[in-house]
Amino acid sequence: MQTILAETDHPDRLKAAVSKAVELLARGETVALPTETVYGLAADAMNPEAVAKIFAAKERPSFDPLIVHLPHRDRLTDVAIVPDDIAKAVAQIIDHFWPGPLTLVLPKNPVVPDIVTAGLPTVAVRMSANPIFRRVITSLARPLAAPSANRFGHISPTSAAAVLKELDGRIPLVVDGGACHQGIESTIIKIVSRGESKPLLRVLRAGPVTKEDLQPFGKVEFANEVTEKTEVPGQIASHYAPRTPLRLLASPDDFTPEPGKRYALLSYRGDAEDGYLPLTDWHFSLTLSPGNGKLPEAAVRFFHCLRQLDECGADEIVAEPVPDRGMGVAILERLRRAAGQRQDEK
Repeated sequence: MQTILAETDHPDRLKAAVSKAVELLARGETVALPTETVYGLAADAMNPEAVAKIFAAKERPSFDPLIVHLPHRDRLTDVAIVPDDIAKAVAQIIDHFWPGPLTLVLPKNPVVPDIVTAGLPTVAVRMSANPIFRRVITSLARPLAAPSANRFGHISPTSAAAVLKELDGRIPLVVDGGACHQGIESTIIKIVSRGESKPLLRVLRAGPVTKEDLQPFGKVEFANEVTEKTEVPGQIASHYAPRTPLRLLASPDDFTPEPGKRYALLSYRGDAEDGYLPLTDWHFSLTLSPGNGKLPEAAVRFFHCLRQLDECGADEIVAEPVPDRGMGVAILERLRRAAGQRQDEK
């Protein structure tokens, strides 16, 4: 299969790219599209044969569910059931965060194919804010399943070039919308009624919408702090793993280099005073947010830097910790998964 890269840097090229994407999706094909988080590999969510092509292209196991993207918030009940006891909270959260990088886990509408939800009784739903994605999905006027556009277990792509490295020859089209603005996957939450004015908002996957963003709408609790099994997209331990082994340090004292081994450093702010830069003669190093260390900038650069480090020829990637607050929670979650750490090892 030949993979076409469709540019969108001119109105005529954008129109042609959207038209081609809609044509392919309507025929049951897969298309890589930009979102505000990472590039997604999209297919008609209501067409099980089309969704199966996502799993084949990504080599993704069938037990890992997909997020369903909506063309409009009014289409929510096409794919999900909103229980009466959380209906008000769902409406308030959608009003505030959609379109945007927030995914809701709700009871599944039976019409959604089981392949989308991995047979689970729930479905993960969101609306992307990316203008190119929005043009495609509103023109198609159907929900799209769209996990990250990379092979399973590899690093999520934040550029069209990264998608091509992963899926060239496996899918018919990549729509180039430039770099993603958020850089990490959406926050996933489940809303639980407490019989009170404000519900419990259980964060199943940390992302760009932070705990602080959610707190006005209810009590926020992270899934790793409770016993519930979180069978939602992105929860498999190897989901963010580079091919090069990665080690997440808690402090500089935890690292002693082995002679002859090439190490690459993923630094938070690139400051020698943090104690990591002087630890060894690094084979290669990249900084997430040079200078003061801004977590939103670090999140945007995270997957891009991780991919470059994975390709630099080092024997091991060493990662500095980032602050465990705001978007740092999402970055740390992905670093722990990339390092193969269990949640209870944090």
